[in-house]
Amino acid sequence: MGKTIWKILSVLGITYIILFIVFYFDLDGKFLYYIWEPNAVTRYDKMKRKDNLKTPYKKKENVMSDSEVEKRTIK
Repeated sequence: MGKTIWKILSVLGITYIILFIVFYFDLDGKFLYYIWEPNAVTRYDKMKRKDNLKTPYKKKENVMSDSEVEKRTIK
């Protein structure tokens, strides 16, 4: 029983030390800034997207006028 408690405490202590080091040196922010973001930018910049400026106006979503909105409201 005593050995299991010491094992649990040692694992929790090591986890605490690792998390403290990550927080103190801002390792998660550095990882996101220097590693994750450049990879994400290169991937998402290469994605093909449809050009919304070339879409004809009639093909865009229909927008109801104020009179149509008033007709649909419950009185």
